[in-house]
Amino acid sequence: MLVHPLPDPIAFSLGPVSVHWYGLMYLLAFVQFLALGRLRVGQPHMAAAGWKKEDLDDMLFYGVLGVVLGGRLGEVLFYHPAYYLSHPLEILAVWKGGMSFHGGFLGVLLAMALWARKRGRSVLDVYDFIAPMVPLGYAAGRIGNFINAELPGRVADPSLPWAMIWPNVDNLPRHPSPIYQALVDGVLLFIIVWIFARRQRPPLAVGGLFVALYGLARFCTEYFRTPDYEVSFGPVTISAGQMLSLPMVAAGLVMLAVTYRLNRTPQAQ
Repeated sequence: MLVHPLPDPIAFSLGPVSVHWYGLMYLLAFVQFLALGRLRVGQPHMAAAGWKKEDLDDMLFYGVLGVVLGGRLGEVLFYHPAYYLSHPLEILAVWKGGMSFHGGFLGVLLAMALWARKRGRSVLDVYDFIAPMVPLGYAAGRIGNFINAELPGRVADPSLPWAMIWPNVDNLPRHPSPIYQALVDGVLLFIIVWIFARRQRPPLAVGGLFVALYGLARFCTEYFRTPDYEVSFGPVTISAGQMLSLPMVAAGLVMLAVTYRLNRTPQAQ
């Protein structure tokens, strides 16, 4: 049976400064944003809309603030408010892990709205532009969670070839849930949204597809992750992550329905 290697969370040290793997994964996420952004502005319909490589650096600065501040506040408010209320200084210890995607998502929405206002662009166009660049950054964050031995999976059948013991939790075989989420919520979602976004789409269609599919993927992969907490509605029990994902599915479907209805080509009379 596989055993989680529990690697040292510190990748290397430079004198008194320790560089953590978790931080490097976020750096990788931001680098891939720039790399994919350069490909995105080179697409004919994006270039025709006035997108330029010069937009990326400034946009990334706003995005980093949204991800870090929103992600950390989301972790504090959505998942562990009692703990952080008792240990307020731990809120600043982002290098130890603990970032909420849903909080980071809201933070990025706000940051991109501010950037759009500064540049005089439509906020809907900005959301459509960045949507295909988000999933691989998310995947990098989940790899960081795995390295930190965070987010252990639920107990798995011992016959599962990739069932894994997490020594920092117990000696039971578990699903490597961060890897599931990196592959499904991250890589698979990236492939679908990137292909969809290669052609001109109605405003907010790309963003709506990303929101709906991420919510659906996250709802499904949450079944393999040990929940932070669960809530029961009669015979149905769902986790915190699933509760936060359901509104994303609904919002994404509404966005797709509205944009395609508004941009439907009128039939000839």
